[in-house]
Order: sequence, then structure tokens, then C-alpha cells
Amino acid sequence: MFWGGLFGFILLSLTYWSRHGYLGYIFLFPCSYGTGAIMAVPAHDTRDYEFATKYDIPICWVVKQDAEDCHVSTKAYAGEGIMQNSSNMKLGLDINGLPSKVAASKIIEWAEKTGNGKKKVNYKLRDWLFARQRYWGEPIPVIFLEETGESIPLLESDLPLMLPELDDFTPTGTGEPPLSKADSWVKTTDSSSGKPARRETSTMPQWAGSCWYYLRFMDPKNTRELVDKAKEIYWSPVDVYIGGAEHAVLHLLYARFWHKFLYDIGIVSTKEPFKCVINQGIILGEVQYIAYKDLDGNHVSADSAVTSGELQQEIIPREQVTKSGDAFVLKHDPNIHLIARAHKMSKSRGNVINPDDVISEYGADSLRLYEMFMGPFRDSKTWSTSGIEGVYRFLGRTWRLIIGLPSSNDTFQGRTVTEDGEPTFEQLQSLHRCIAKVTEEIEGTRFNTGISAMMEFINSAYKWNKLPRSIVEVFVLLLSPYAPHMAEELWFRLGHSSSSAYEPFPEANPAYLKDPTIVLPVQINGKTRGTIEVEEGCSEDDAFRLASQNEKLNKYLDGKPIKKRIFVPGKILNVIVAPQKAGVR
Repeated sequence: MFWGGLFGFILLSLTYWSRHGYLGYIFLFPCSYGTGAIMAVPAHDTRDYEFATKYDIPICWVVKQDAEDCHVSTKAYAGEGIMQNSSNMKLGLDINGLPSKVAASKIIEWAEKTGNGKKKVNYKLRDWLFARQRYWGEPIPVIFLEETGESIPLLESDLPLMLPELDDFTPTGTGEPPLSKADSWVKTTDSSSGKPARRETSTMPQWAGSCWYYLRFMDPKNTRELVDKAKEIYWSPVDVYIGGAEHAVLHLLYARFWHKFLYDIGIVSTKEPFKCVINQGIILGEVQYIAYKDLDGNHVSADSAVTSGELQQEIIPREQVTKSGDAFVLKHDPNIHLIARAHKMSKSRGNVINPDDVISEYGADSLRLYEMFMGPFRDSKTWSTSGIEGVYRFLGRTWRLIIGLPSSNDTFQGRTVTEDGEPTFEQLQSLHRCIAKVTEEIEGTRFNTGISAMMEFINSAYKWNKLPRSIVEVFVLLLSPYAPHMAEELWFRLGHSSSSAYEPFPEANPAYLKDPTIVLPVQINGKTRGTIEVEEGCSEDDAFRLASQNEKLNKYLDGKPIKKRIFVPGKILNVIVAPQKAGVR
């Protein structure tokens, strides 16, 4: 950690200086960062410790974990703790026994007081190469006077600066950017002095627009300012930022940097641009099955490959592989275990899936649905072409449920098989449970389980004798974010003339989310003997009647005198029966 590094070095150096008249040994040279101060703390830095122990260099412990720690250790301690071997009375510095954080502050105070140093915060910021030698990109609003070469930013009244139209924007071959070909655009005059000037011909990188585009979305047609203040206050901050993990050091970092600058100059009202950041997982290529072969061409099981000498690898086709327990093996020789591994898609591995090919065979909705069905949104998933067939079948079943079976010439009718009757309570319950589950999973970015809920609904709907239009219409709206093309077609076939995109998303009715019946435990003389299913709000008499009719419970009640009934609505029924007299059957 930082304290155990920089201040550990200061303490160690002071200690050696006082005892030996020179500074301690030095292992690391991070001169490209900060002031270039050199750290050498073998007791409190892993790499320094390894170096010191390898070359038998004495190690001086200056931070111990607690007051009882005697530092008999086989590894460096990089945490906070209590200072030791650190005071130097000649220099007027006494910090032994102090917590390391307190000691760090005292060292800074001593350094500033004696003129040996001062407190400073360093940031790992580096220059950003902002110019690009290409045509596309925002033109840089800077001109250069012909006479002096002085750079002058354009006046705000001269903005926005638009790119000229070019027939040829290929590289010039001279090192000049393509914009240099637009001679009439490049040559201009300074609007303030009227002197001849030339425009900057490099363009900005893509970050110039993408770092603040979310603000422009709030007020895209504003020609007076970046964003209207009232609209910015209404819409900011952005609710969810979705991007890959690499965005943490790319777009997300830059966007936050720009936003904080805009906040400092009063353009935006929030310190942070985004409320929530979600990193989606990557989709890996299909699993590859690798077998080992010895020099004679014989297969060697992967679990013994380490001890089998020089081996060659061979990729085995999926159809020649089967699973045996937790391992993958060759179908024709189950004794040969294989290595199953999925890699990030890349041209060099030849495992790239072309989405155009998938769309051509299964349709865009199937591809979209499968990507969401593969697993949790935040996790990395392995692509499986055979897996997409499952969601393709689901969409097919949904289509046939609502449209009906195809005719003899394999075409579908232009209407639906739905009816206008009132839905049953069970149908409404099935629908609204599906709505509740899908809504919950969308909000939690668990799209895969939301799709599972819709699959369960379709399975239930196939068991109905009638298909109410009101139920189907709501389900189609529920499906539309997942499979928009098919849902839109179904929506129009249901008789609507405007897009389903303008309809509100369905909301679950809590009245249909509760079970109309509950399972009630039944005890006989305090011992649970079974359960009965009763309606919510069931009376004691009804519960006892159902218990008496239950085949399992009846044998404990039939012909026996009832002394008492204890009934807790919705919780339990306890029947106290009189003990049977000896000899009485």
C-alpha cells in the first residue's frame, strides 16, 4: 500500500542514515511517475522482500501489524500498523509506537518544518493525443495566421465548424491529413483581424463527440447552447451506463472527465454523469474440444498428458465428443479424456460467429433472444449454435399458438385464432405472474430468467381450451422488447393499426399474484398428520370438513369423539380427540 511504500522508504532511509551514515539499499526506480522518488522497502514491499532475501540483504522492519507483532515473518507486510525502528532523535523525529497513518502525517509535518520537503498530491494523468489525421471526426475550431503562424481559436459566433464535402478523403501520401485537399475550406481569414489564415486540418478523435453525446440527446435541436439548463436538470444524471469492462479506462473515464469539467464551469448540474454502471459479459466462441496425440499418432488422455512426453494437439469435431460424468471424452474411445475450452472470438482462432449468417438462418429475433437467454447479462457466456435452436422453437411455438397451424401450402392465415371472450381467473393469474416476473428480471438485467417466464406462460397457454384476445395482446407487448419484429407482426394481426412501440408496458395486478388457496397443516393431538388445501379466509368449520374428507386424515378422526378444535386461520388446524378406551375398536 502507499503508506507502507513511500513513507516506509522515508523511515527506512532515515534509520539507515542515522546508523550507518548513508541511505539504505535501493531496488526500484519508478522515475517516470511523480517526483521520481525511489522506494526501497524490503520489509514492506513484496518485490523488494524477494530481492533482499535472495541476496541475503538485512531487512529492517519499520511497521508491525500490532503491538504484539515480533515480525518473525516469511513475507513482506504491506498493511497499516504500528511504527518501530523509525525514530531519529538527532533529527528531532520520534514516531516509534505511533500508528502508521499518524506517523506519515508527522513525517510530512517534520519535512516541511525543517525544509526537507513538502506535501504534494500526484495524479497519474498523461497527455492525450487529441488530433487525428483523417477526414471523419469533428474539425478542430482553430486557425493559424499566415504571417506569424499564431494559433487562434474560432469565435463562438463562427461555430459550429462543419466538415467540407470531399469526393476523395483517402490519405494524401504526404503526411498531411485528408482535409488539406479541401483548399477552399482550408484557406480562410481571421474574423477579428481580417488577416489570411489556414484552418487546422487534423480532426478530433471519436471521444470528442461520444464523451458528451448523452447531454446532447437531452436537447438535440438546440442551436444556441450545448443543452438547455432546465432540460439538463430534468434528465440528469443518466440512469444506467452499459458497457464492457474496458470502458472503465476508456469511454467511461473520459466521459466523467468531461462531465466534471462541465460541472466546474456551470454547464451541468450533477457532479457525476451516470447513476449506475453495468458491465456486460463478453460472448466467447464455441467450445473447442482438444485431444492429445503422441508422436506415433495415438491418442493420449488429457488427464495423463503431463507425464506422457512430447504431444501434439488436435481439435475434435463436436459430433465425435460425448460427456462422461464431469469430463468430455471421445465417443469411440471413452478412455480418452479431452480438454474443453472456450476462447474469446478472434480471426486467428477461427471461432468468430458472423451474425449475418445466424440471422439468415434463424432470423434477427432469434439471435437477439438467444443472446439474452444465454445467461446473466453481466457474465461471460459461451456461444453455442445448437443452443439458438431452442429459442427459435420457442418463437415458432408462440407464432403457431396465436396464428394457428400453417395451411397445406405451408402458409399462415392473416389473422389470429384468439377469441373475444372473458379470460378465466387461472388465465389472468398465469399472465400477471408472467408480467411480474419479466418486469422484475428486466429491472435486474436478468433477461434470461425473464425469457424462461415467457416460455412457461406459452406452455400453460397451450393447455387452454380458448385463447382470449385480451390475454394474448398483453403477452405480445411483454414479448416486444425481446423479439420486436415478430411481436410487431402479431400486434398488427391482432387488429391494431399503430405500432406496439407506442403502447405502455404491461403492469402486473397484485390481485392475481396471490394463490387463491393455501396449504393448511393439520395436527391430531398436537402431531402433524397431513395437510389440506383450503381457500384463503377459510372458516374453522370448512377446514374441519375438508380434513374429515381427506383420506389420510380421516383414519385419525373417523368415529372418534372430538374434545376440542384449535384453529389459526391460514396457519394450522389442531384437532384434539379423546383417547380410545381399551378393548373398544
